[in-house]
Amino acid sequence: MQLLFLRHGVAEPRETWRDDDGERPLSVQGRKAMERTAATFVELGLAPDVIITSPLTRARQTAEIAARGLGMSDRVVSDPRLEPGFDAEALTDILGEHSESDILMLVGHEPDFSLTVGSLIGGGRVVCKKGGLARVDVAGASSGGGELVWLLPPKDLTRRGKTV
Repeated sequence: MQLLFLRHGVAEPRETWRDDDGERPLSVQGRKAMERTAATFVELGLAPDVIITSPLTRARQTAEIAARGLGMSDRVVSDPRLEPGFDAEALTDILGEHSESDILMLVGHEPDFSLTVGSLIGGGRVVCKKGGLARVDVAGASSGGGELVWLLPPKDLTRRGKTV
């Protein structure tokens, strides 16, 4: 099973957001960058069976932009287990519920994604930057014994998706 870990895009600054942090949206810059990133997903031939997102606004918006770019807006599922605090145990539960899938895209937050990816691959320091994407292949619904196939920083994803 391929797991695609997409960290949400650049959001409005926490210091200037006066409302509930869970409602903090992507910034205008973050939305534009995610649109370019979604174009790169098409170039890369990404075809997740489902996009599972944290219900926090910035993650949900990221998932919706990615899904729209991939022509799969009907395959976005919100899952509170991807809220801050997500870990390998939550991942195992999610994988069990989607064991029939070959490719899952998970949209969430730091430091949870970096820690979970590091745990999946047996240790090591991994950093998932805002708008970055990691691919980890696992044997099945168990979340152990993964292989980090690639980790793409946002600058590479947005550069590729620029229109000429």
